[in-house]
Amino acid sequence: MTQTVLLAEDDRAIRHALERALTLEGYEVTAVADGVEALAHAHRTPPDVLLLDVMMPGIDGLQVCRVLRAEGDRTPILMLTALVETADRIAGLDAGADDYVVKPFDVEEVFARLRALLRRTGTAGYGGYAGPDGPNGGAVLKGERWSGGQLSVAGLRMDVQARRAWRGERELELTRTEFDLLELLARNAGIVLDHATIYDRIWGYDFGPGSKNLAVYVGYLRRKLDEPGAPALIHTVRGVGYVLRED
Repeated sequence: MTQTVLLAEDDRAIRHALERALTLEGYEVTAVADGVEALAHAHRTPPDVLLLDVMMPGIDGLQVCRVLRAEGDRTPILMLTALVETADRIAGLDAGADDYVVKPFDVEEVFARLRALLRRTGTAGYGGYAGPDGPNGGAVLKGERWSGGQLSVAGLRMDVQARRAWRGERELELTRTEFDLLELLARNAGIVLDHATIYDRIWGYDFGPGSKNLAVYVGYLRRKLDEPGAPALIHTVRGVGYVLRED
């Protein structure tokens, strides 16, 4: 089966060259010029793998990663970046990217990294970005399971369709917003979600840097989740956002 690639690159020459090379390599390629188009195509026709330039006008590659991961989309993502500092590459991986290639690059390296990512998904179109064992692949947390509307991670169990949640045997009494926030964090367990992404997914807009709204709801969740002697589940990453994991 022909594997599909969604390529987002604002440099026209690079975009056309990569599109041609990937097509000759046997991929079915959709090439777009910015992050807005990339998100639109990813939502309409999910590809087997995304190839994203980091620096694009408007919505850049990092923002595309964050949005897709916040939505629970685990399609493998390979970033193209001209940024060579370690901190810049770490930012890409923290945003949800699986791998990166630094410009200028050899197209054979791009091919090799794409093949590696697609092998890790198990099958084309799997929609999991690091392996068949779960949405976080090699980073799967102990006890993590995803099956239909049932979600289990780090001793937390959620029935998404019934909108019920338990920690261990204790059922949690959650408001609608608290449940939505916990589900978002659980579906991205081990991934740090920034404030803007969480605001967008839960409330539909960003309240601004001075807002305490998110911190208040995280506080509510922590009080309902935390148990004496049990590890905390929701962690603050200062200056970035929040992550659900069992330390």
